[in-house]
Amino acid sequence: MDCSICTSMPAILRPPRNTICLTCYEGARSVISFINKLESAQGSAEKKANLCKASLCTFTLSHHTKLNTSSHSLLEESFASTTLISSLKSILLLNGQIFLTLENVSKWVHDRKDASEELNEKIKFLSGFVVAFRDQIHTDIQLHPGDNGPPIPAHRALLAIRSEIFNNMLDSDGCKAPPNDAVTLPELNHEELESLLEFLYNGDLHEEKMNKHVYSLFLAADKYGISYLQKLCESHMLKSLSTANALDVLEVADVCSCLTLKENALDFIVKNMHDIVFSAKYDAFALKNPHLCVQISRASLMDAKRNSVS
Repeated sequence: MDCSICTSMPAILRPPRNTICLTCYEGARSVISFINKLESAQGSAEKKANLCKASLCTFTLSHHTKLNTSSHSLLEESFASTTLISSLKSILLLNGQIFLTLENVSKWVHDRKDASEELNEKIKFLSGFVVAFRDQIHTDIQLHPGDNGPPIPAHRALLAIRSEIFNNMLDSDGCKAPPNDAVTLPELNHEELESLLEFLYNGDLHEEKMNKHVYSLFLAADKYGISYLQKLCESHMLKSLSTANALDVLEVADVCSCLTLKENALDFIVKNMHDIVFSAKYDAFALKNPHLCVQISRASLMDAKRNSVS
């Protein structure tokens, strides 16, 4: 049977009926079903349009990028939503047919390239904070670590912006003057303090430093209300959770009252009970955190009970 969609036969020689092959029929039905699901699904109109556009591109390109009038009318019914229609500006309707133009694809690529270049310019512009920290340009406060290490110069304004706690500390009577006074962060050693400041200025931290100082940074982020750093540290600990560090993760999660992290650590410990509880590290952990050992025991018993019932 000659298909009126994917046939290579000239239009004048086609049979006087709208016949389509099974492949085109299934493809059109899948596209319509997919678009109807997008209409009912929650989410932004832009996200729906992108998904719809990707599906439509896949279908049309695999079938010579051409649909007949009857197939177009079926698709247009699914595009009744004005939000979807406005989002599909890269599709041209011409003589009852849908064509995907290479010009629009090229324009989209150029737009993405321009956006990327603009983002790089913004990053370069904002990196001036890092330069100011590295070269100690017009610093106006000294931060002392808790291990009697050398102080690290910083900028009051940036500390106040990054943390409400720092802002309150610097606003207090003891820190208003003179401009070169100092603040001590007793819970951090020199390396940890340097890593904290690097994150505050740069918004990121090298993987090696994150691995080394993640627990102290997590505690500092909780104490000084740096939610973004706390979120990154939590994500890092969840991804790197192992039998070697599960007890440490559980301990810091308990100190910071981070329920999600604590539940994940407890669940991991229960699943790897033998390797963790019979390790030498567990003895020191038990002496320091007896309440957590009780919680581990209870979680283990509950898990065993669930397994026996199932």
